Amino acid sequence: MAKRPFIRKQKRKRHGVQFWDFEYTEGGHLKLSDAPAGDLLKFCRWLGRQKEANTIIGSNSVVDFGCGNGRNLIYLAETFGMKGIGFDISQAAIKIANQVSTQYDLRYEARSIAGDFPTIPDGSQALALDMMSSHFLSKIERVKLRDEIWRVLEPGGYLFMKTHLGDGDLHTRRLLADAPAKEPQTYIHPVIGVPEYVYFEKDLLEFLQPHFEICKVYRSHKHISHGQARKRRTVSLYARKPLW
Repeated sequence: MAKRPFIRKQKRKRHGVQFWDFEYTEGGHLKLSDAPAGDLLKFCRWLGRQKEANTIIGSNSVVDFGCGNGRNLIYLAETFGMKGIGFDISQAAIKIANQVSTQYDLRYEARSIAGDFPTIPDGSQALALDMMSSHFLSKIERVKLRDEIWRVLEPGGYLFMKTHLGDGDLHTRRLLADAPAKEPQTYIHPVIGVPEYVYFEKDLLEFLQPHFEICKVYRSHKHISHGQARKRRTVSLYARKPLW
């Protein structure tokens, strides 16, 4: 009797919500951290130098669109006494966030960051975070989220946004060529299996400037070495809702 050929067992791919739930429970592709993001710490230091640290002190509120395990909200609550709300598509992430936030005035909701946020009153937030989150939305959804952020921010409130940057990024060029999605500047993420949009700086500024004052733009470097792609390029943007 002939031997059956050996077939290597393939790992079951997880896409979208299943991917994130697995990462926050068993882990695998990403190295998720409990510590606050370094880019957020940098933003807070910058804000203090602008003599506007009162934006993140006391009972002021922050909303985090794509909060994950709550690490950034916990930092703002622990360091500055802020209260806040976080939204994330992963039930597993929200479960962790609730478990580690019991001593702070923070609440969380498991849901997509697309659509309306009727539970957040107009002008009630001093700070909004969109850190590597909204690029998973469609164009219509990104516009809606931008408008919702503008609505919920108080006059003079800040948006801290971090996302991928397409300018000069070899990974972006490859992904757009190898796995294009339906919308322009969008590809299918090779691991998560969902569409992911990438901004070029000109597009990002044009997207935000009709609504916000752009205060600062930080672009990551060291994304190419000897002509070879290294880490993905990112951009961090500090924007402010006008006082009037």
